[in-house]
Amino acid sequence: MPPQLEAAIRTLLDQKNQVILAIDGPCGGGKSTLAKAISQRFPDSLVIHADDFFLQPHQRTPERLGEPGGNLDRERLLEEALKPLKAGNYLGHHRYNCQTGEMEEVPGVMMPLAIIEGSYSHHPALRDYYDLAVYLDIDETKQLARLKERGPAVFAPFPDTWIPMENAYFSCFKIRDRADIRLRAE
Repeated sequence: MPPQLEAAIRTLLDQKNQVILAIDGPCGGGKSTLAKAISQRFPDSLVIHADDFFLQPHQRTPERLGEPGGNLDRERLLEEALKPLKAGNYLGHHRYNCQTGEMEEVPGVMMPLAIIEGSYSHHPALRDYYDLAVYLDIDETKQLARLKERGPAVFAPFPDTWIPMENAYFSCFKIRDRADIRLRAE
């Protein structure tokens, strides 16, 4: 884990009882891996995946998908995770399982450090809930290589759909520039 990130987290934990950290950045950049490393360094932590909050099929209107960052159900992330975390009463959330099309219960408990990881997690509608916003960048060649490792079927929608949607979101809201800490994927 980068020393400046560890120091920032420790400083915040010394100052507050509850710290909410968000990790955003391009797909394939290592956000989940970084969240896991943070949770291992800080065992009293909770990791919440933004992927749990992608839109269900009935929510995927052309208008919503046309919004930068619109394919995340940020309203549900706010109501089921961020507001309860801030209020000190988070007990879990629901995950939309893209494979089954079902909502699944994800149990959870309050911890001193909550890590929200995933694309679109720094959306302006959510940003005020975070104590620390981390942007994890990756160069395009490395990104595509990592995504290809996930297999052809998984990789197929990324170049023409997911990557352009993320880039529009990053550009529109200046996500990289507004992050408290910017890191580069190894």
